[in-house]
Amino acid sequence: MELHVIERSANAFQQGLTERQILAVARRAFGPGTEVRSATELGGGMYNTTYRIDLAGREEPVVLRVAPEPARRQFHSERELMRSEYASVPWLAPIADLMPRVLAADFTQAVIGRDWMIQSFLPGTPAPELLGSYPKETHGAFFRQMGEITAAVHAVAGPWFGPVTGPGHARWSEAVVTSLHLIAEDVESCGLDAADLRKAADAAQASAHVLDEVAVPRLLTGDLWTVNTMLAAAPVPTICGVLDMDRTWWGDPEADWTMRMARAKQDARLAFFDSYGRPKETEAGAWRRHLYEVRHLGALRLERHRLGYESGVKDSYGAVTEELAALILPRP
Repeated sequence: MELHVIERSANAFQQGLTERQILAVARRAFGPGTEVRSATELGGGMYNTTYRIDLAGREEPVVLRVAPEPARRQFHSERELMRSEYASVPWLAPIADLMPRVLAADFTQAVIGRDWMIQSFLPGTPAPELLGSYPKETHGAFFRQMGEITAAVHAVAGPWFGPVTGPGHARWSEAVVTSLHLIAEDVESCGLDAADLRKAADAAQASAHVLDEVAVPRLLTGDLWTVNTMLAAAPVPTICGVLDMDRTWWGDPEADWTMRMARAKQDARLAFFDSYGRPKETEAGAWRRHLYEVRHLGALRLERHRLGYESGVKDSYGAVTEELAALILPRP
C-alpha cells in the first residue's frame, strides 16, 4: 500500500491512521480479501480525517472519513458529528443527487477505536480551488445555485428542535439556550472566559417568546458554504457536489451558517437570495439574527482556539460585545 499523509504534530486535533488501520477498515467494509493499493490523505477539513482510498479490483476510488478519537478534545457542542451526518442522510433526500453515497459505516469503534464512514468519491474540483479562476461577473451563478440547494434543505420539516440525533426540544428557545450553554461550557473547558455567551443565553431565555415565533423545525445545513462544494468543469461556476453535512440540526433557517455567510458581504453572494427568496424583515427577526450571530461567534471561538489562532479568539470577544449591545429585548 502507498500511504500519503499530511504531516502534523502528535498533539494536533486531527490524527491520521496507519497502513494497518486503513487495511483493517477496508476489510471490515468490503470483506477479508480486500486489498488497498493506495491511501491519500485529503486536506480541507478541520474536524474529521479524510482519505482517498484506491482498492484493487474496484474502478472508482472511495473516501474514508474518520472521526476524532472520543477522548481527543471533542467539545460537547460538537460531539459525534459523523453520527449526526449519518442520521441526516434520509432527511437530505432533496439534494441526494449532489451528495456522496454512504457505502459503509461503523460506530462500534471496535476496529480502530474511532467512528468511521466510507463514501463514494465525488467528481469535480473543490470550490475554493476553482471558483477564483472564474470572472467575477460569473460568481452570481454559483451563489444562486447555493441558494437553491439551501432552500431545498430548509424546506424539510422535522420532529423537534435541536440536534438531528437528539436530544430534541419542543420549543426553539429551549434548543437555542441549550446550545449557547454547551458552547459556553466548552469555552470554559479551554480556560477561556464565556461570560458573554452566558449573557446571550440569559437574553435568549428572557425573550423566549421571540424565539418561539419560530414554530416549525426546519433542517439546517449547519455550515454549508463554498468549502463544502465541488465544481464541475463548465463555462460558469457549476456546483456538482456537496460534502461534509455533519453539523445539521433542526431550527430556524435564519440560524443557519449559510444564511450568515450569504449576508456577510455586499457582493456576488447576494445572488443567493435570487433563488432562495428574500426573507421578510421584521424587528423580531433582526433580534434573532443578532442572537444567532453570538452563537456563530462562540463556535468560531472554539475552532480558533483548537487551531491555535489566538488573535482570532481575542477578536471574538469584541464581536460578541457588539452583538450583545444590539440585543435590546423586545417586549411581549
